[in-house]
Amino acid sequence: MSSSGAEIAGKKVTLRSFDGEVFEVEEVVALESQTIKHMVEDDCADNVIPLPNVTGKILSKIIEYCKKHVDAASVKTDDKVSTNDDDVKAFDADFAKVDQATFDLILVIVRFGNK
Repeated sequence: MSSSGAEIAGKKVTLRSFDGEVFEVEEVVALESQTIKHMVEDDCADNVIPLPNVTGKILSKIIEYCKKHVDAASVKTDDKVSTNDDDVKAFDADFAKVDQATFDLILVIVRFGNK
């Protein structure tokens, strides 16, 4: 299943953490995670995508991270690229200010196989 950016712009997916928290997010945001992307591409995401190894607290942070990067990519124009990149770098630096165990978990989940 291959979707263009226009096709998935308004589409939503539902993610469920192992502790039962449910998050409805734009598909383009969810696709930042390679794990979720593969589930969507393999048509495993018709209803709710279960994430059995991720708590709601961590999943909310992952969604925040992915959303920021999707938003940043969508507003890049020639005159805003350096300002936008600086904003993302500042966000990433602030985002990384969590305890090491939490950071490592988020990093594995968000970056594992990520483009």
